[in-house]
Amino acid sequence: MREWWVQVGLLAVPLLAAYLHIPPPQLSPALHSWKSSGKFFTYKGLRIFYQDSVGVVGSPEIVVLLHGFPTSSYDWYKIWEGLTLRFHRVIALDFLGFGFSDKPRPHHYSIFEQASIVEALLRHLGLQNRRINLLSHDYGDIVAQELLYRFKQNRSGRLTIKSLCLSNGGIFPETHRPLLLQKLLKDGGMLSPILTRLMNFFVFSRGLTPVFGPYTRPSESELWDMWAGIRNNDGNLVIDSLLQYINQRKKFRRRWVGALASVTIPIHFIYGPLDPVNPYPEFLELYRKTLPRSTVSILDDHISHYPQLEDPMGFLNAYMGFINSF
Repeated sequence: MREWWVQVGLLAVPLLAAYLHIPPPQLSPALHSWKSSGKFFTYKGLRIFYQDSVGVVGSPEIVVLLHGFPTSSYDWYKIWEGLTLRFHRVIALDFLGFGFSDKPRPHHYSIFEQASIVEALLRHLGLQNRRINLLSHDYGDIVAQELLYRFKQNRSGRLTIKSLCLSNGGIFPETHRPLLLQKLLKDGGMLSPILTRLMNFFVFSRGLTPVFGPYTRPSESELWDMWAGIRNNDGNLVIDSLLQYINQRKKFRRRWVGALASVTIPIHFIYGPLDPVNPYPEFLELYRKTLPRSTVSILDDHISHYPQLEDPMGFLNAYMGFINSF
């Protein structure tokens, strides 16, 4: 009689093979509509998904939205209509490796490349010479910092930034508290490819839910929308590569924090104070010390890491208060 572990192994192999070939979930009607209403442009042979809505007629104002990790431009859907009532153009993209954009592998994903993609999108739309309002969250905050650095250097062909509003991003490496799974994936070495392949909806939802407030957690259908965006184009297999931004942020702290501290454009921060990734009060104290000229909006005590999804009206009101202040 064969050893029991041999029998278990023989059974596990086909089960594991079947698991690894589970197709990505179908898009919900809402997510399908988001994709259908968007467009793609090509950056160095790679397809980048974006949304571009025309809002207020006659207004010159443009806002570009930069989403966070590990989700996509769909993070902004709850405030999208509200933004179109104030801005002439509302634009958002899925960064390379996220959402409906291409997810090449192997690939060296970097904040520098993502910033260049934002610049390329605005050239594609013929807006390279317009003054742009940036609104960012999480990972998008770091991309915004690089765009701000380029603007500060007055490099030709770069964005002309009119204002910047950040939200719940780890702009300071020393106050950032990545989740355990993020730590394992970014520093896992040979373990990372195994973890990305074994990741499923249960692991994802269990990992993401705690960064939301206790009363504002996403529904199961909303979590499935997020997971569908990640699984699109096998995006779960590049998460470890994307997470190298955490190491890049440490390496280039002086460049990116320095850019924030030295510019004269209006800067604002919208903060969900229950955020375990950028905890209160350490984060806010360092932010105010480093950027004394910046204004800050602190949302209700129970709002956490995804303020635009957890409290869309509060987030939108805070942003409009900032935009209307200059």
